[in-house]
Parts: sequence; C-alpha cells; structure tokens
Amino acid sequence: MPELYVRALGLVEYQPTLDAMRRFTDERNANTPDEIWLLQHPPVFTQGQAGKAEHVLAAGDIPVVQAERGGQVTYHGPGQLVAYLLLDLRRLGLGVRDLVTAMEQALVDVLRQYDLDAAPKPDAPGVYVAGNKIASLGLRVRRGCSFHGLALNVDMDMEPFQRINPCGYAGLRMVQMRELVAGTLLFETVEQQLTQALRERLGYSLV
Repeated sequence: MPELYVRALGLVEYQPTLDAMRRFTDERNANTPDEIWLLQHPPVFTQGQAGKAEHVLAAGDIPVVQAERGGQVTYHGPGQLVAYLLLDLRRLGLGVRDLVTAMEQALVDVLRQYDLDAAPKPDAPGVYVAGNKIASLGLRVRRGCSFHGLALNVDMDMEPFQRINPCGYAGLRMVQMRELVAGTLLFETVEQQLTQALRERLGYSLV
C-alpha cells in the first residue's frame, strides 16, 4: 500500500488552496505519495463546473469562486471540516464511484460515533441525517488522480446556506453537528475521527 500523508492546514483561503491542489495534481508522478488535506476556509461560495448561476440567490459580501469539481454551488466557512483527497486512483485500484462510496461511508462512520443515524442518497451525493444534508461531496479526477473532496458541517454559521440553493436543490435544509449533538463537540476530535475513518475506508493501514 502506498504512503498517505495527512496535512492539517488550519484556516486557509480557498483560491490559493485550489491553486495548490491543481499544481500538486499536475506535477505528481507514479511515485508521489497520496495526501489528504484537512482544513477550514474563510466564508466562500464555490460553484462546480456545471454550476448554474441561478442557484446563487444573493451572495452579498461572500465571494463566489468557480472550481472544476462536480456538483453545483456550496458554501464553505469556519467551523466546517473540509477534506481534500489527492489520491492516485489507478494505483489504488479505485473507480470514482468507489471513492465516493468510501468518502460517504467514512462520514457515516464518524457521525455514528455521535449517535447520529446518517446515510448517503443514491441520487444526490452527500450524507444526510433525517433527510437534511450535513456533508457535501465534490470531486474532480485528472490523469487518474483525484482532487477536491468533502465538507462536513461541524459547528459553523449556517446563515450563508440560505443565500444559495445548496448543491442546486431549492429548499434543501442544511444542518450541522452542533445542532444535533447534545454533548461535547470538539472540532479537533472530529478531524481525527474523519482521518481514521478515511484511512480505513480507503484501505490505508493506520499509523
């Protein structure tokens, strides 16, 4: 099994991170270890490659950035855990659907630790609790390698989601762990739990 480096980057601007993902993917070779970047972004709306402008209802003071990932518009902000998966899928023997399933199941694994009954929807990528979306997915694969990834709403300001049709669905309710978890909720703990769940679901040995 090839190496996997997990990098906790903290709060970082979206555009420089997007540029870094593109550069990493373009410059990697058959021997480049895979990486997962864990981070948060300052407030930003990101629009997928097939995104329709009408799904941005009122961006206001929050910038809208175009990205080449799949999916429609979503929101990123502090308190949301973002994981970018920079993986050589050919080397791992994974198809895109395999990767999406692994990501969704890793999120379900994490949420189960908080007694949250979460599940993916086959017709709408992401993870849901009681029909409300708690995590979003968006990927791009170039030269057999993935970038972009997932976003889990942990403990954040949810108001900006009302300024868009999240993931292109008018009226879709977005929720976060803070609303649903009665006990202690530490962002750093969720980050560690997601790291372990992704390693296990992707078949990497734990270190």
